[in-house]
Amino acid sequence: MQEWPAGYGRRVLAEVDSTNAEAARIAPELPGPEWILGLRQTAGRGRRGRAWADPEGNFAATLIMRPTESPDRVALRSFVAALALFEAFVAVTGRSQGLSLKWPNDVLLNGGKVAGILLESAGMVGGGVSHIAIGIGVNLRHAPGVEQVEEGAMRPVSLLSETGALVTPEEFLDALAAAYAQAEAQFTAYGFEPIRTAWLDRAARLGQVITARTARHETTGTFETVDLQGNLVLKTAKGRVAIPAADIFF
Repeated sequence: MQEWPAGYGRRVLAEVDSTNAEAARIAPELPGPEWILGLRQTAGRGRRGRAWADPEGNFAATLIMRPTESPDRVALRSFVAALALFEAFVAVTGRSQGLSLKWPNDVLLNGGKVAGILLESAGMVGGGVSHIAIGIGVNLRHAPGVEQVEEGAMRPVSLLSETGALVTPEEFLDALAAAYAQAEAQFTAYGFEPIRTAWLDRAARLGQVITARTARHETTGTFETVDLQGNLVLKTAKGRVAIPAADIFF
């Protein structure tokens, strides 16, 4: 059993509309960072307002915290969270084989999507972010059917189907909270560079041709790196292109 990290609160709810929504509601009253686990979500959300399927036995949690850095640096915590997720999977399964990180905020297992991250700010104070909510969804037991994901999206998989590991949401929270606290301490002490390096070591399709797609543009090129601002850098026929936000297709 993982030891709960000092300084982090822990709140487990039998049912909630969305853990990110709950985080925004309680943020003003919290003395420090706090994890909120919803054993059942009735209105889970993914990136860009997409619905997030959340059957019983899967993992839905949010870390709400009060950052002190500039908004651009705060946004880099999606990489901190991705690293923590990777290490949590290793902790609960005892293996890293088949795991990789997909820019900007997904975890892949055997080539399918097993987890996603949703970063949201919860108010601004003096030009900075007053609170940040890091929402995390993991297919522990169940994966959505292909009819529940958009065309061209990654194949959804579950931890149980791919590894045979039967992990409860509470067990996964303990592993994730411990891994996140360690990664956050590294980020706070040493900045983004060691986080970036560790993320790239676990990156999916690094050095391969991928496609980055936004509502207006589509860019195909070789995935070279992630820069110090967290941008995806592609080598294209027209030169190197840094992309701050996009959906990625393999």
